[in-house]
Amino acid sequence: MNTFTHFQSRRRLVQAAAVACALGTIGPSFAQQAWPTKPIRLVVGFPPGGTTDVMARVVSAPLQKALGQTVIVDNKPGASSNLAASEVIKAPADGYTLMVAPISVQTANPYLFKPALNPERDLQPVVSLGYAQLYLVAKKDLPTKTANDLVKMAKASPGKLTYGSGGAGTQMHLVGELFKQQADIDVVHVPYRGAAPALQDLLAGQIDYYFDPATGFQHIREGRAKLLAVTGSKRSSFFPDTPTLTELGIKGVELGNWFGIFAPAGTPPDVVARIGSEVAKAIALPEVKQRFAELGGEPIALDSAAFRTTIMNETKQLSALIKDRKIVVD
Repeated sequence: MNTFTHFQSRRRLVQAAAVACALGTIGPSFAQQAWPTKPIRLVVGFPPGGTTDVMARVVSAPLQKALGQTVIVDNKPGASSNLAASEVIKAPADGYTLMVAPISVQTANPYLFKPALNPERDLQPVVSLGYAQLYLVAKKDLPTKTANDLVKMAKASPGKLTYGSGGAGTQMHLVGELFKQQADIDVVHVPYRGAAPALQDLLAGQIDYYFDPATGFQHIREGRAKLLAVTGSKRSSFFPDTPTLTELGIKGVELGNWFGIFAPAGTPPDVVARIGSEVAKAIALPEVKQRFAELGGEPIALDSAAFRTTIMNETKQLSALIKDRKIVVD
């Protein structure tokens, strides 16, 4: 090998080493920048205008700005979000098709339905959006002042009182059954097609009480319905003078509504982390906090691991409840 050829070989080696070092240094940055390169779809399993839909739309605007891509909210209502979940599960695990849903899609649906796909296994929790307590609300002329009065009345007349919900298998129904279980009372469940008709029948005196998902605040404040207690581990910031059921001695009824973003299982960790980071920034914005408050919710961004733990804990409780109460959804 002559001197010139030797020099060229050494130069190629040096250049190759420099390229390898550069790629090793900036590789993760390239990986982050590679996503997203096209529009992102947020699939919602409820019609427009509901809590889940509004949360998705409120978050989509700052996400679109931060990610530099169009974020589309796509409503696919039906079967307690099972239709939407099925569509997202079947989508490529690339971060471009996501689902915004209450966590019941994983904590309750697999035990209430028999879908062809398993949301608990096939959907990956990405980040939580927020949490909303449920409110034990009675019709205004029910002769009770507290939740304990309600329990005494129910025990004095088994099977006479009625409670409503937004439908069999909804969080309103499950919390209602949990309340019955923990208070050891016999009360008749009356399912409706959504929270709004249940609220209307409560105001009309057709049912005795229900667990309100923050839809009846105005009626409570105007005295057309009575707020007896709230679920959760702490008092509601909207009604700070109202005790929790736990405070009243009715323990174990702390379920509320968690909402979050889910992705097909196998979505790359860096994409999951990026979505989680941008969502956390989005829900910290004052205008987003205000809109969530109008829905009766508190914005909380649990990362993927913490969100999964929350889901696992609720799944353990709800799967046992569904089995114990023999809850079925037709």
